[in-house]
Amino acid sequence: MPQGKVLIAQGGGPTAVINESLVGAALEARGQPGVERVYGARHGVRGIVNEYFLDLTRETGENLERVAATPCSALGSTRDKPDLKYCRDIFRVLKAHGIGTFFYIGGNDSSDTLRILSEEARRARSPLRCIHIPKTIDNDLMVNDHTPGYPSAARFVASAFAGADLDNRALTGVYVGVVMGRHAGFLTAASALARRYPGDGPHLIYLPERNFAMKSFLRDVKATYERLGRCVIAVSEGVHDPSGTPIAVRLAKTVEKDAHGNVQLSGTGALADALTEAIKTGTGIKRVRGDTFGYLQRSFLGCASEVDRREAREVGIKAAQYARFADRDGSVTLHRVGDYVVDYRLSRLTDVAGKTKVMADEFIAKSGHDVTEKFLAYARPLVGALPAVQRLSPENTVEKILGKKKK
Repeated sequence: MPQGKVLIAQGGGPTAVINESLVGAALEARGQPGVERVYGARHGVRGIVNEYFLDLTRETGENLERVAATPCSALGSTRDKPDLKYCRDIFRVLKAHGIGTFFYIGGNDSSDTLRILSEEARRARSPLRCIHIPKTIDNDLMVNDHTPGYPSAARFVASAFAGADLDNRALTGVYVGVVMGRHAGFLTAASALARRYPGDGPHLIYLPERNFAMKSFLRDVKATYERLGRCVIAVSEGVHDPSGTPIAVRLAKTVEKDAHGNVQLSGTGALADALTEAIKTGTGIKRVRGDTFGYLQRSFLGCASEVDRREAREVGIKAAQYARFADRDGSVTLHRVGDYVVDYRLSRLTDVAGKTKVMADEFIAKSGHDVTEKFLAYARPLVGALPAVQRLSPENTVEKILGKKKK
């Protein structure tokens, strides 16, 4: 049972529904006996070591509900990836402030931080309770059927590709959309939900779960263009060659790295630019355009999935309930039951921490550049119904007069 003060932090990339989890955990914890205050750490673990806290107990329920409906991390976030020394600094601050329960909302790295912190607390024989609340648009957390944040980002991707396909139909050519996803292609795969009619794009989908070969890529693009007179392509930022080298690195003139030494794949149009140039050069197609779906898909206003909102709130509530009743640390995980019902469980931190889930083979078409019906069945209930698009009927074409062939 939580005693003293509760602390909540948000880490990693924001999502459209991450504040639902924050508010769910805060409100549930505020109503529990034994809880003195509920704090929020500004900018994740960095805010903890700097003792930069907000007292969420003083927030009105009405204001918290408005925050819950607002995308992006209300507390601010961080990309810090704590090691043992960093976690010991965190532990020292938590002890000084009388924090008895720590909820960290985040992905792989955030869960790993909690794993280290939990082990340190056990060594010190501290009663500190550590609960991980899942979040990531990449949908790559182990154990989970899916992760809060993904359905809303997937909805954005599907909607954006539906619009891009309409544009490409009006002004034909080749369009390349690069989507986030370093190791897992779930978000790029969601572009397939944009299709409604035969011939709709995206016509080609490239995922990091399959090796990328430029020669076959150009062959597929050219064949699609010759068949349809146009081609819409969805590409994951993490596509790589057989050696594992990202195509963005091979094609880009300069390469940036983030604070952890990872090649910077998001936030730049390098891959889209390189692929469009390769298509122009390798196929002779003149009208080729490219976009990078960078940070827009994470916190786009007004595009949240209702299922995502509900489940993001629920994992926050469940975290507070597990902290009170489960008597152990862990990660809240989502499990699909039947056609679509979600069961929540408290899984071991070691089963989630620092691991990456990728798309199952049954979700990827044998061609290697599309998804299967099984993936669409998996994703549809998460994303929900998309805005409908309609076409003018070709049956109303007026017969030519001057253009008739002479006998």
